[in-house]
Amino acid sequence: MTDERLELREVAVRTGPVYVDFVNGPTAVRRRAGLSRDPLVRAVGRKTDSWQVIDATAGLGRDAILLAFSGCQVTMIERSPIVAALLGDGLRRALADPRIAPVIVDRLRLVAGDARSVLSEWAESSPPDAVYIDPMFPHRTKTALSKKEMRLCRLVSGDDRDAAELFETACRTARHRVVVKRWLHAPPLGPAPAIQYKGRSIRYDVYLT
Repeated sequence: MTDERLELREVAVRTGPVYVDFVNGPTAVRRRAGLSRDPLVRAVGRKTDSWQVIDATAGLGRDAILLAFSGCQVTMIERSPIVAALLGDGLRRALADPRIAPVIVDRLRLVAGDARSVLSEWAESSPPDAVYIDPMFPHRTKTALSKKEMRLCRLVSGDDRDAAELFETACRTARHRVVVKRWLHAPPLGPAPAIQYKGRSIRYDVYLT
C-alpha cells in the first residue's frame, strides 16, 4: 500500500507494479474509441437500461467498467482475494473522480468469491441477462505491460482449469446469453457459438440461452 494506491509487485523484478485504474490508461482509450462499436459491448447485447451483466472473471476490471459505461448494470466476481483487493482499491479511488463516480455508484459492484458458487446461488433468485467469461489463457500479446499483468495475475490466481465448468454454470444461469472471450483463432470454450464478434486479435463467442 503506497500513499496513492494498493499495488501488486514482483520482488527483485524491475518492471513496475500492477494496480487497478478505472480512470486512465487502456480503459479510457477504449471508451474514447466509441462504445457502440466495441465488439464486447455488441456481444453482451444490452437491450434495456436495466440489462444485468455478470463479469464472472473480473480480473483488473477493464471489461467491467467498459460495460458499465455502455449502460449495463455490472457485477464483477473475482475469486482471488489479492485481485479482489486491487479491484476494491480501484473502485475507492475512482469515486474521487466526478466523471467516473456516478458510473461506479450506479452501475458497478464487486463480489469476492468463486463465480460458480455465486452464479448457482443467483440462478433462481435473480438471474442476470448475460454472463461474461474471460478465462485466463496462454499469453500471446507483445507488449511488456500486458505480459507483466498477465504473469502477475497468473501467479496469484492460477490457471482457469475449471473454465469449462464455469461456462456450463453460466449457461444454466443467464437469461439471454453467455459471452466468452477467446483468441481469434483459438477453439471455442463450448460448442459452436451462435454469434461471433471479432477484433484484431481476439473474438467474443456468444451463446444464446
